[in-house]
Amino acid sequence: MAAVKRRAWIDRLGRDWPLLLFALPGVLIFLAFHYLPLPGNVIAFKDYQPFIGILESEWVGWENFSVLVNGDPDFVNALVNTMIITFMQLVFTFPAPIALALLMNSLISQKFKRVVQSILYLPHFLSWVVVVALFQHILGFQGPLYELMASIGAGEPQIIGNPDVFKPLLIVQDIWKNCGWGTILFLAALAGIDQNLYEAAAVDGASRWRQMWHVTLPGIRPVVVLILILRIGDILSVGFEQIILQQPAVGMAASEVLDTYVYNFGVVGGAWGTSAAVGLVKGVIAVILVLGANKLAHMFGEAGIYQGQPKSKYKGAKKK
Repeated sequence: MAAVKRRAWIDRLGRDWPLLLFALPGVLIFLAFHYLPLPGNVIAFKDYQPFIGILESEWVGWENFSVLVNGDPDFVNALVNTMIITFMQLVFTFPAPIALALLMNSLISQKFKRVVQSILYLPHFLSWVVVVALFQHILGFQGPLYELMASIGAGEPQIIGNPDVFKPLLIVQDIWKNCGWGTILFLAALAGIDQNLYEAAAVDGASRWRQMWHVTLPGIRPVVVLILILRIGDILSVGFEQIILQQPAVGMAASEVLDTYVYNFGVVGGAWGTSAAVGLVKGVIAVILVLGANKLAHMFGEAGIYQGQPKSKYKGAKKK
């Protein structure tokens, strides 16, 4: 039996080696930047000093985790801002690609659909430096919006640099940049729905809205659940580069999140051990959230990100 499995594995390797070769660079990058640095988390339990190295730095145990336990005001502010932005992303940013994919899927002309897709994909390839500069130019002082509002006597818009509208501005920027790119998986899921289901629904007298509710949405539900679980795992990471570029204009109180806290407190402030402790706790929470969300998906009959071990219907039966 083992020889048969080994032979089947060799046959699959010989068949799929071009795909594996294409995937190799991505796997190597993932290993180099995500798995090899994992042992470095030990500095969360040390008074790490870069000039003497990890091995020579003094052990301090759980001392670096005191900012979490004692409720350091800067850490609490970063945590609160992170949770607020995360909630706004789940409510507004996450459904946006789904709605856009449904809208694009309703387009009849395939040529026009491809043109729209190409246009919507472009912002994803712009760096956050370009995106932030673009928004600052359009919405900032003496920008087109400022001149338009001034010309009609509607007052001066206070958007760029205003702490009160900073978080909604982050959501608008994120949607504009990534919404089009995020439709790729949902469009692929929509393309995999059996067209006979739509024909049967139309024969039964279902309107376009009823077809979307009873055919389209159930057809893409597994992909939606999968992406949602992965998003929950990344729930405490809300966009370091996007925020750090705009932080000087709005101040720490409105813009400090956990990622920028680790940078400002650890890299800039020199508290390497404490920042590593915050990052380690964030990673552990992310793993717990992914496992919990995946378990919840199994309870509702979805596959999730991995298939759990099916329970036997005859669990209590004795083997003969």
